[in-house]
Amino acid sequence: MKSEKSIAGKSKILKNIAPKAFELLESCGICPRRCRVNRINGKTGYCKTGLKPKVCSYIAHHGEEPPISGTRGSGTIFFSDCNLGCVYCQNYEFSREGQGREVESEELARFMLELQDSGCHNINFVTPTHVMPQILKSLELALDAGLKIPLVYNTSGYELPEIIRLLEGIIDIYLPDMRYGRALEAEKYSHASDYPGCNRSSVKEMHRQAGVAKFDEEGIIKSGVIIRHLVLPGGLSGTEETMRFIAEEISAETYISLMSQYLPYYKAKEYPEISRRLKESEYLQAQEIMHGFGLYNGWIQESYGSERFAGVNIKPSLKKD
Repeated sequence: MKSEKSIAGKSKILKNIAPKAFELLESCGICPRRCRVNRINGKTGYCKTGLKPKVCSYIAHHGEEPPISGTRGSGTIFFSDCNLGCVYCQNYEFSREGQGREVESEELARFMLELQDSGCHNINFVTPTHVMPQILKSLELALDAGLKIPLVYNTSGYELPEIIRLLEGIIDIYLPDMRYGRALEAEKYSHASDYPGCNRSSVKEMHRQAGVAKFDEEGIIKSGVIIRHLVLPGGLSGTEETMRFIAEEISAETYISLMSQYLPYYKAKEYPEISRRLKESEYLQAQEIMHGFGLYNGWIQESYGSERFAGVNIKPSLKKD
């Protein structure tokens, strides 16, 4: 649980940053799309979201990585719509097709407090990029009303480092995807050729702020970065490029969640090379690549294709002579 001093510090930062972030919506450039529409007046750009954030659901989620879900669940708020646009999106009903409803700042703050009251370990903002200013506005209200648990920024990783910089001192835990190692695949499958560059610079900023993940005595994450990497069929996620970057430019101590549950959701069947399940051999190869770069902290999935995670991989026990 956060100390009263740290909560006061977070509130002080928010009172300064939240209004400035909200002003950015007037000519929106809070993500790499930089649509420049006036969202304060209800205009929409690529993310299809105007002034009010849209929420699909909020729940105590038990399917995240073990230190995030813990024993009491992660207080997860799923925001509708997205700034990325993956053709294989597993959450397409709300991320691509807009399922959900608009909420006021006070209601969003109430969701956070309800999740805290239910015993959740943290508040987990899923797909927050395009509604970051609105989240900050609601956080002001929630903190004033007693919100104390850590905050998780659970993002596709299509971010601008200068926008992530605004979150320093507010977000405790960063949970970014690193989806692509190369521009070609990022453009073809997510309509974002600049994803690798934006993603890497933003993850570096997240690491600068929060550092390597730190856990309490029960193994629950309290602060830091966990990077998710979804392995795509045919090596299309660029695992080698991504793991090299993490090892050389972030930290070999970084905690990585290597994910095997790819399925051809949404429009993936229109792309023959990704219109199938991931092969077990492809997932095992991704593990070998990760370990080959000296990256052993993190989680692999308990069985190929599942959404359950095995325990932390401790480097000394897995290193080979």
